Amino acid sequence: MEEEEEEVRNQCKSRLPISDGMGRSEELSDFQRGTVVGCHMCNKSVREISALLKLPRSTVSAVILKWKRGGITTALPRSGRPHKLKEEDRQVLERVALEKCLPSIEALTAEFQSASGASVSSTTVRRELHEMGFRGRVSSYSKPKGGQKVAKNQEDTKVGVSRLDLRVGRIITAMQFPDDDSVYMEHVDVGEDSPRTVVSELAKYIPVDQMQNRMVVLLCNLKPVKTGGELNQAVLMCASSADKVEIIDPPSGAVPGDRVTLQGFLGEPDKELNPKQKVWEQVQSDLRTDGQCIATYKGAAFEVIGKGVCRAQTMSDSEIK
Repeated sequence: MEEEEEEVRNQCKSRLPISDGMGRSEELSDFQRGTVVGCHMCNKSVREISALLKLPRSTVSAVILKWKRGGITTALPRSGRPHKLKEEDRQVLERVALEKCLPSIEALTAEFQSASGASVSSTTVRRELHEMGFRGRVSSYSKPKGGQKVAKNQEDTKVGVSRLDLRVGRIITAMQFPDDDSVYMEHVDVGEDSPRTVVSELAKYIPVDQMQNRMVVLLCNLKPVKTGGELNQAVLMCASSADKVEIIDPPSGAVPGDRVTLQGFLGEPDKELNPKQKVWEQVQSDLRTDGQCIATYKGAAFEVIGKGVCRAQTMSDSEIK
């Protein structure tokens, strides 16, 4: 055992850069993050890994936490600037762009302002349209029949957003792990014959009494993995920042098992996502709440059809994990 630990130590020292004490170091590479997780899987503590690799404990903890939550160590890209338009205004803009076939971006902006009552510049309108997938001349926009916007949605579908099995659930019970005061184990009704077991690191952010009998949104088709000896069968969707986490709430009237869709992205979810394709990892970087706290993917709202959209309580313009 001592020889194996010495081998791990030597490999880590040879592969990770040593801090030079000259201030904040460069962001860890994927390989370096993987090495941190490898040491963690060899039952090394955060303190031991920090000392061994000469990394701050906060960095080591953040890498391990990201891996536990999503099975990933990749440093995900930032999601860019928030939208200036409300989600309902973006839907009006899309309808105007598709139906009016106007000659210029200025004319389209004027028509959009008349239809929505929003006051925005043509530059903002152009940027929003670009993010929706519209390309080329304004006068060439038309109802999707294989044009630019369809191509964008098809591309996103290949990445996998419509392959996610997002559902409404109800937490039946939640309790703290006996050996980890930062982790809850929940039994969640997702409309199946028996509840699912879900393990989530929310105990530091949400009191246990607020977890009981709570309606939530879950990702239900990741491959189940064991966490702390328990089989984790789904992931709770939460708005997240460095010091705050809020559970995403489904709309009023939603019931366990209701499917949560992304407006404009059609398709049936996979029975189980293939971990090798990293669908969840690619989609996750574009999940965030908008200015009205609505959960979105690239501006498209999380929706239970006929019942409304899903949202955080107070966290706007925040990542969703």
